[in-house]
Parts: sequence; structure tokens; C-alpha cells
Amino acid sequence: MASDRVGAVVIGRNEGARLLACLSSLAPQVRTMIYVDSGSSDGSVKAAEAAGALVVNLDLSKPFTAARARNAGLARLLQDSAPDYVQFVDGDCEVRPDWIAQAAAFLDSHADVAVVHGRRRERFPDATPYNRMCDWEWDRPIGEARACGGDALMRVSALQEMGGYNPALIAGEEPELCVRLRQAGWRIWNTGAEMTLHDAAITRFGQFWKRSERAGHAYAEGAALHGAPPERHGVEGRNRALLWGAALPLSLLVAAVAIHPAALLAGAIYPAQILRVALREQRASQAVGMGVAWQRALFLTISKFAQAKGVLGYYLNRLRGRRSALIEYK
Repeated sequence: MASDRVGAVVIGRNEGARLLACLSSLAPQVRTMIYVDSGSSDGSVKAAEAAGALVVNLDLSKPFTAARARNAGLARLLQDSAPDYVQFVDGDCEVRPDWIAQAAAFLDSHADVAVVHGRRRERFPDATPYNRMCDWEWDRPIGEARACGGDALMRVSALQEMGGYNPALIAGEEPELCVRLRQAGWRIWNTGAEMTLHDAAITRFGQFWKRSERAGHAYAEGAALHGAPPERHGVEGRNRALLWGAALPLSLLVAAVAIHPAALLAGAIYPAQILRVALREQRASQAVGMGVAWQRALFLTISKFAQAKGVLGYYLNRLRGRRSALIEYK
């Protein structure tokens, strides 16, 4: 059975009922569940143990990263068993009942694929516009992919070959791992099958801003690691963030002060950009109404300012020789 050859690593902190739902969804599908806790104060550790998971309490004397947590979970999993595959999942996600068997069968029949993932959906996409943005973000093209997210079934031998995740990264650790896997000849695949239900629980604009800032940091650090041709990992996202979120507004302010205040009228480029993106999104899918398309375009444009902050923060810390602090939105 696939479950005998698959283990699971769940990471989280203070996820409460969401963690229990995650573990309950995994228990029938895998042989061993590892839960890596990063300092919960809500009883998550005892609840995970009661649910049948082996618990790893991450050493918080070292800077926490999701990458370090996943590596610690994999190391614990391999102490007691030798699974062919490992399902990584965030503690705020529920795994669909048939996902792991389908994904394991796919890896069985595709020896050159290291990572397989499917459709992650938001549990409450219509609760807030920010949740809706997340649900849209998870809707990726089916077929061979360049990267995966936090939920994915991975071939253990490929992970060991790569040395696992880069524990120094505070964000973007999954795409970075996928870069190294692809460079080593492995492939990444999105089957499009229903994989997980995710509860973003983004109810405030500040959370959306922080999440976007974290994305900007990931772009910048990804570009620093793998930005050279032909990969150019993170370069496009970094450059767009700097253009729309920093260079253009700064240029308008300088022109308004140095030349004439009327230069600020050129800021109309932002409403024009929102219109362009809204029309593009509506054309891309007839199922997307103009209201949703406008909302998506608005938040995509706003996110560039937060991403620019993340990019600039990364480079500033790099100049200072400082390690970037974790950027959390929950």
C-alpha cells in the first residue's frame, strides 16, 4: 500500500483546531506522522501526540525558519523508518482523502519526478478579499512546473541528494529547493488533483501587507542565490516590485519637488495599471467577473509596495551584515 511507503511532516505553531484537522486527514493515508512545533502556547504539542503524531520541538535558541522545521521533521521521520516519499504540509491545511495515494502512484510511474503537488484551495475563499487572493494564487497551470508550495509529496532520495531545504531562508524555501532539484535533472509536476484545504485566515489588511512583504524578501534572496542566467530565479518578481513599488513613486516625488508639483499627475499610471490588469484577468477567464477582476488588480498593484519593502529590507540587512528576521502574517 502507498501509505506504508509514505511518511508526513507537518509544521506549525498555535494552529489549534486546524492542526487537529490536518493530522486527522493524514492519519489514514501515511504510516508515520511527524509534527514539528515552533513554540506553540495553545496545547498543540499535547494535541498532536494524542492524535498519534511524533513531536519534534524545534530548538528556538536558533532563528526559526520553516525550512529548518521541515528538515528537522524529515530527520526525525528517517530515524524510525525508510519511506520512499514524504508529504510535507503546513499545519493550517487539511489533506484531501485520496491525494497521497494518487500522488505516490504518480511518482511510482515517473522515476524522474522528485516533487508532485496538486490544487491547494482556500477553505473560506469568500470570507475576505485576501483569502480570495490566496485561492487564486494557488490555481497554477497543470503539468510540469518550476516550483511547488509548502504542500507537496516528495521523493526522499531526491531530498537527501539535495541536502534538504536551505535552513537559512526565511521565505521562498520551496521554490529554492525546486531550483536545485531541476538543476540536478529532477522534474517538478502539478497534477491538478485536489490536494489540500488551506485556512489562510487573513482578515486584516496588515496581514496581507506582511505576506506581500515576505514575498518581496523571497524574490530578492532567491535572485541573490539563483538569479544568474539561465535560471534568473526571483529576478522578475524582484524587478517588478522595485519598479512599481519604489522606483516609480520615488521618481514622481523627486520630479514634483525638483520640477513642478504637476509631475504628480503622472501617478495616473497606477490607475491605468489597475485597469490593464483587471481587463487581462477578465479576458483570461470568463468565469472571473469584472468585480473580482478589479479587486484582484487592485491588490496586485498594492502588493508591489509591500514587496518593494521586502526587497529593500533584504538588501539593507545584507549591507549591514545582519540576518533578516522572520516576516510573519499570522
